[in-house]
Amino acid sequence: MIHTVPETGSTNADLAAALRAGEAVAEGAWLVADRQTAGRGRLGRAWFDGHGNFMGSTVVRPHDRDPPPATLALLAGVALYEVVVPLVANPGGLSLKWPNDLMLAGAKLAGILLEREGDAVVVGIGVNLAAAPDLPDRRTVALSLYGPAPDRDAFALSLATSFDRELERWRAFGLDSLVRRWESAAHPRGTQLNVHPPGEKPIIGAFGGLTGDGMLRLLLAGGEERVIHAGDVMLANEES
Repeated sequence: MIHTVPETGSTNADLAAALRAGEAVAEGAWLVADRQTAGRGRLGRAWFDGHGNFMGSTVVRPHDRDPPPATLALLAGVALYEVVVPLVANPGGLSLKWPNDLMLAGAKLAGILLEREGDAVVVGIGVNLAAAPDLPDRRTVALSLYGPAPDRDAFALSLATSFDRELERWRAFGLDSLVRRWESAAHPRGTQLNVHPPGEKPIIGAFGGLTGDGMLRLLLAGGEERVIHAGDVMLANEES
């Protein structure tokens, strides 16, 4: 079920508020906004609300035997990648970037935001279908630069279907398959990354794939490997 509203502060915040209020928010239901006035990305960044873009959120209620809730970012990335691949003329330019971005030609096309609310996780996704924000620190891109912008409502339906399918796989098969599929959709191993872990100075290294539990393996110049559990990650050519 997809519920669309003309304007709201944040679809993530709306679903979180509904959960706190004890409302029966069904897993698989989506809230999609034509416009967001207080949208947020990771690290408190503003979430661009260009008209015609996709801005929506859904709720997952992890079970005791499910993989770690944080890996829902990988699940959402794979679901999103599968929907966007048919919409670009050169799928080779499309890639996932840990932990939560979808890139096109080295620029940010989409982002994912997970927020825990009680025993549920709110998954927010923003995709530049029609317009891309002008950000001071990184390059961005919209699908409209490569052809007609996809219809937002049709895109929302495709994404909801893809997310449901990946959620079933996540529960049935665990992380091994998901990690392999995420890596196959990511930028190549050896890609230079600039990683800024919380409370530390930036670290430069090469992408070494993911660990079995979905963490980033960063290969340092001296040959050591650093496992990154959280942080801001940028491609060497992503900065504007």
